[in-house]
Amino acid sequence: MHLLDVKFSKIQTIIIMLLPDNIHPENSIYYNGAFVIESLKKDTSYKMLDLYQEVKLKKQMTFSVFILCLDWLYLLDVAKLNHKGEIELCS
Repeated sequence: MHLLDVKFSKIQTIIIMLLPDNIHPENSIYYNGAFVIESLKKDTSYKMLDLYQEVKLKKQMTFSVFILCLDWLYLLDVAKLNHKGEIELCS
């Protein structure tokens, strides 16, 4: 296997995780991440559990899906941890 094949395979795996074709779109990280962003727009910063409670008011999701959404938003530079350990939108 060539290095280019490995890189393509890795990118393809990431896309499948975000937009899987074997589950309903509303169960994807991409879709659920939108609810996290929407909640983050309401206030300047949230403690993690407070943000989770806020998101759950709109969309029932497991804590593990919520954490995956936060990871994804962090990687995209959409959300970050501030110096107090609270989650906020990147400016």
